[in-house]
Amino acid sequence: MNVFARKTLEDLNQEARAEGQGTLKRHLGPVNLVLLGIGAIIGAGLFVRTAAAAAEHAGPSVTLSFIVAAIGCALAGMCYAEFSAMTPVSGSAYTYSYATMGELFAWIIGWDLVLEYALGAATVAIAWSQYLNKLIESFLGKAYVIPYQFCHSPFESIGEGADKVTGIINLPAIVILFLLTIVLVRGIKESALLNAIVVSVKVLIVILFIALGWQFIQPANHTPFIPDATVYTDAVKQTERNFGGLWGVLGGAGVVFFAFIGFDAVSTVAQETKKPERDMPIGILGSLLICTVLYILFSWVLTGIAPYEDFRDPTKGKEASVAYAIETYMPGYGALSKFITVAILFGFSSVILVMLLGQSRVFYSMSRDGLVPKIFSDLHPVHQTPSKSNWIFFVFVALFAAFIPDSVVGDMTSIGTLFAFALVSIGIIIMRKSDPDAPRPFRTPLVPLVPILAVVVCGAMIAGLGKENWARLGVWLAIGLVIYFAYGVRHSRVQLNRQ
Repeated sequence: MNVFARKTLEDLNQEARAEGQGTLKRHLGPVNLVLLGIGAIIGAGLFVRTAAAAAEHAGPSVTLSFIVAAIGCALAGMCYAEFSAMTPVSGSAYTYSYATMGELFAWIIGWDLVLEYALGAATVAIAWSQYLNKLIESFLGKAYVIPYQFCHSPFESIGEGADKVTGIINLPAIVILFLLTIVLVRGIKESALLNAIVVSVKVLIVILFIALGWQFIQPANHTPFIPDATVYTDAVKQTERNFGGLWGVLGGAGVVFFAFIGFDAVSTVAQETKKPERDMPIGILGSLLICTVLYILFSWVLTGIAPYEDFRDPTKGKEASVAYAIETYMPGYGALSKFITVAILFGFSSVILVMLLGQSRVFYSMSRDGLVPKIFSDLHPVHQTPSKSNWIFFVFVALFAAFIPDSVVGDMTSIGTLFAFALVSIGIIIMRKSDPDAPRPFRTPLVPLVPILAVVVCGAMIAGLGKENWARLGVWLAIGLVIYFAYGVRHSRVQLNRQ
């Protein structure tokens, strides 16, 4: 048994060239990929986590947090672009690690990607639920909103004493996950069309908020731009976080990093792309560039309109922060708040769709390699999609969305993704040494400098997320290692072929 056994580039490219029954269909071009990336990127990270990062970590300097996160993503994005053009198969970072660092690291990163895609989908589903209630309140009034108990987890509460209400289950989050799983089962072509429509509306909304909100910016809300370093205590969650100063900016970067998660999901559909060697770098880097510009402008306007302290208060802007800022600080634009809330709901839907899509494609590859059961790579006889895998992950994601607070799953998603980005960046350095002559349609510039900087920036953001999240990541990886040694290593095709 060799847990560091590697798959060769020839093995991967042979998988990429496979066509016919039992393989994924090639429907996607460069525009589809850019839209897929934007669809995954612009979502809860922007509309929810921006306010959370400002309130709990960085204050107005959350704009700097976005810049730090964007730098880390751009550096890692170039590494993803090289790998996805070289080895255009489903599986993303999992596949790349298998070819560079061996099976054990591939398993670790494949298991780690569950934090990114599955828990990412759960986080956005929770945000979808919050904005749905905001929409119902806007149109019908507070009397018709979904009761707090049925749209929050058992670990969340509001009010005090006799007025205290505790959540039971987040039902709207389960409903949206169910509906989007049906779309995924139907096929990648239908999913891409729905995503393209939603992305167009979503980008329009972000631009509208920036353009109209700019005139309502209050300079006092940006002063001081970087608050003095202190400790923020969340009385509800009984937690403490570094606020302000350098660590506040880095902590905020770790939180808003969630807003960039998605560009790497483009790489999970490489096997469904018509010309992956050309189109994958365009999709990854193009979507990342467009979203970075929008994010910096958006965060500047949001923190300029409303004081960041408002985003700490559950009765004010802690939930549905964008709608709150418009209604409270942009007089005359109440109708815009309703329109934006509707668009945000559609936008969140596209993020969930791409996250669930990416998750099923990673486990499709892992199943084909024998590391997880065959059910994850069984394709629907008509739609040629991993439908059984889609439904399994619906149940898994729904449990998290229904019973765990968004702050917990959101931070777990961020730290899991940062860890994956660091490993992919290290993989580029290894691949340049082990396979220097392999064809590279796209080359990461300045290797090893760019990958090393990617690891450093991602590591700094991991440090900013705090010990609590490090511990969660450690526990999650430990569970994964138990599963690998109990099942994966015994059924690995690479291992069986070497016996």
